[in-house]
Amino acid sequence: MLIHPQFDPVAIAIGPLAVRWYGLMYLAGFLAFIWLGKRRAARQPWHGMSAQDVDDLLFYGVFGVILGGRLGQVLFYEPGYYLSHPLEILAVWKGGMSFHGGFLGVLAAMALWGRKAGKGFFQVTDFIAPLVPLGLMAGRIGNFINGELWGRVADPGLPWAMVFPHVDPLPRHPSPLYQAAGEGLLLFLLLWWFSARRRNTGAVSGMFLVGYGGFRFLAEYFREPDHGIFGLSYTVSMGQWLSLPMVCFGLWLLLRKKSGTPDAG
Repeated sequence: MLIHPQFDPVAIAIGPLAVRWYGLMYLAGFLAFIWLGKRRAARQPWHGMSAQDVDDLLFYGVFGVILGGRLGQVLFYEPGYYLSHPLEILAVWKGGMSFHGGFLGVLAAMALWGRKAGKGFFQVTDFIAPLVPLGLMAGRIGNFINGELWGRVADPGLPWAMVFPHVDPLPRHPSPLYQAAGEGLLLFLLLWWFSARRRNTGAVSGMFLVGYGGFRFLAEYFREPDHGIFGLSYTVSMGQWLSLPMVCFGLWLLLRKKSGTPDAG
């Protein structure tokens, strides 16, 4: 049985300036987006994206992730707490970012950028979908470093069962690492392979929705559920409720009748 290392959340401190691991993980995700996006734009010209477009997409996406992720945490998971502590809403450096909120924020940001740049909505989302999972992986590693989003109680005989001393002495699943592997690495490999050739418009976006929603739904069975707006449930958690519409819409995008030019706006 393993013990969570209880990392110091501050990676670098210079006088009053503190750089936290959580922020560094976001930075790693943004850098991966830039590197992969420019490579994708150069090698797959049918997307109609340039290197400058990748920079602009990241600029819009950062705001979508931060604003949407934080508001999602406030509205979907902890409305009571933040209603009582409204100034804490601004303390994003402490963690507490909802993927589903960040996802909606990014969709809004991509729609705004696409309208400004004259690009179709699914033209944009099909391009960025494979660029996202490595950022999700980095974020989950940040959750693990912070000792948050711990898993459900596990069999003590499980070789990688982990005690989170700041929670309780019980062995638990290290669920942030499960999510880093599923929603991060495996989803990246799936999407990078799937998007290697031209697909019908919306198909790559659909695969992202199905892949993320499916991996997240499974991971929730190992993660200690959040209370959420529907209360605490070990049967269908808040994360699972929010993932179901993603899977359904993703399947519709994948299975709908093909029309138009593949990967065109």
